[in-house]
Amino acid sequence: MLTLETRIPPPVVGAATGVAMWGLVTGGSAPATLAAWQWVVCAGLAMTGMLFDLLGLLAFRSARTTINPMAPQRSSALVTAGVYRITRNPMYVGMGLLLTAWAVALGSVWALAGPATFWLYITRFQIQPEERILKERFGSDFDAYCRRVRRWL
Repeated sequence: MLTLETRIPPPVVGAATGVAMWGLVTGGSAPATLAAWQWVVCAGLAMTGMLFDLLGLLAFRSARTTINPMAPQRSSALVTAGVYRITRNPMYVGMGLLLTAWAVALGSVWALAGPATFWLYITRFQIQPEERILKERFGSDFDAYCRRVRRWL
């Protein structure tokens, strides 16, 4: 299983999950028309997800460290400010929220298997390997950060 660690870009995992959700729920046809409450929930989840993604990217850019999830060993700074005070993984939280918005849009409880599968996969094959590398690079500073801030929310 080590061969899957940090090998598939998280946006690809998210996109593949979204496509699988659509195929599972609709069989490849267009989703049903959304009710008003679905529009509101979808919009709220999607905007929140995009905000988490954007704030995470901007924090990395501000710290002048790599945003490449395939190469966490290239991290030059431990980012703990901004949205990283709320969650250690805002970009993955954002992707999960976007998938949850998609599940609501698909209108099926079965679609919720998508975000759950994404969170499980990303935790095991992306976050845990990243955390091992960050612990090696930043030692006690990373340990202290992990004690202060949750992995998700």
